[in-house]
Amino acid sequence: MIEEPTMSVKWIADRMHQIDASGIRKVFDLAANMTDPINLSIGQPHFDTPEPIKAALKQAVDGGYNAYSQTQGIKPLLETLQSHVDQTYQHDDRKVFVTSGTSGGLMLALCTLVGPGDEVIIFDPYFVMYKHLTRLAGGTPILVDTYPDFRINIDKVRDAMTDRTKVILFNSPSNPTGHVASAEEVQQLAELAAERDVALISDEIYRSFCYDGGFASPTAWNNQTIVIDGFSKSHSMTGWRCGWCHGPAHVIQQMIKLQQFTFVCAPHPVQWAALEAWKYDISSFVSEYKQKRDFMVNALKNDYEIHGGEGAFYLFLKVPQGSGTEFVKRAIENNLLIIPGNVFSEQDTHFRISYAAEERTLQRGVEVLKRLAQ
Repeated sequence: MIEEPTMSVKWIADRMHQIDASGIRKVFDLAANMTDPINLSIGQPHFDTPEPIKAALKQAVDGGYNAYSQTQGIKPLLETLQSHVDQTYQHDDRKVFVTSGTSGGLMLALCTLVGPGDEVIIFDPYFVMYKHLTRLAGGTPILVDTYPDFRINIDKVRDAMTDRTKVILFNSPSNPTGHVASAEEVQQLAELAAERDVALISDEIYRSFCYDGGFASPTAWNNQTIVIDGFSKSHSMTGWRCGWCHGPAHVIQQMIKLQQFTFVCAPHPVQWAALEAWKYDISSFVSEYKQKRDFMVNALKNDYEIHGGEGAFYLFLKVPQGSGTEFVKRAIENNLLIIPGNVFSEQDTHFRISYAAEERTLQRGVEVLKRLAQ
């Protein structure tokens, strides 16, 4: 009798032991076993992909655009994005390419810029992928605390920098806090990165969702900024995996080379749909999410300490007492799905809610949250 082979633990690369299973995925798995949960955990738009974009995808598939595209993306989409970037920033050396989602763009940027022992400054709270992608690239995450108001303290950033600092990873509007960095915050960060000759990556996937003022990109003050953007959140195309990146040509060339040997290209027919998405007016979605944000803040401000929330579709709330993990367990016992703050942070004092949900779901969620606070 031949015994089934047993996989050796030694087969697993050391880097994998530094990556934890996503706490968000665990909540998703839990939701699958609950009856009619009040789900305020999902970080994606609650509306379907607009019909003209879906029609453009179908047309591209039927038209035979199903093979590989050029690694850097299809020419019409590249020209559209490049024209926008040129008009916005007027940098002679800034180039665009199409990525396989913003997560793919982040991985390419970090693997291009970061090597073993290099340090990457990340602001806490942070998007869950940042630490893990940094470690995948061989780097060391250096966390800069932004509590309690999630604003960037430039002195803390300066103090965190060493001769091993290679990258600053910046995200505004922020996931999980919803904080939109002010022009002053962004300018100081951009100028510090330029002064210290440190690469600055700006994750701008929520750029379209700013409710209380304009959006500021560090690219306005630092022409070496690498920007990661995409269509997933703005046009509800999260499963389509189409993002884009722009930055100094010598960095972009290396990222394209790495994409050629990893993702190959962004999904070809989706790129034609993204061209249609670029023309689609999403202002009604932005207005709707501003109304949802206002409803949630007004309903919860007497029971919870609220900072951030100026953009994206998240609130990162401090628990009234105890730990964030304990609070989330109580919420789940009341059929409410939210994400514990320690998924996004070294602290366990907060929880994240997503208000990308139907109005009735938000109302039910508020009822539970108010009850838990009291």
